[in-house]
Amino acid sequence: MNREIILATNKESKIIDSNITMFNRSKISVVQGPPIIKNYVIKEEDKIIAGVNSFVYWGILHVDVLFVDEIYRGKNLGRQLLSKVENEARKIGALLSHLDTFDFQDKDFYIRNGYEVFGTLDDCPNGHKRYYLKKKLLQ
Repeated sequence: MNREIILATNKESKIIDSNITMFNRSKISVVQGPPIIKNYVIKEEDKIIAGVNSFVYWGILHVDVLFVDEIYRGKNLGRQLLSKVENEARKIGALLSHLDTFDFQDKDFYIRNGYEVFGTLDDCPNGHKRYYLKKKLLQ
């Protein structure tokens, strides 16, 4: 049989997503609804000086982006944002948090806040490392 790999349409991509969701539900007891978005900002006047984008799925917090404007770093804004999303995730039953960061970002910030490295990608991008970190939320 002749099979060809072609670019998927948006409709076909949704079918792929639906198929993996059905498969996942057949293997685990946790029903996955839409992710619960937990995004927060800290402003000074009307300017965003720090923020975090995160979501909770399957009782797991994923910290997608955490950013503090350079002139505001070292003032505990990042720690406050991280604590906020972790506490909000705990309130809805999340047991675990995970995230990734690069060697040119601040991996040690997350380690100081209770995260541990569980994986590393070398040359991601070339000449750099990408770190994957996790933290148990209920200890």
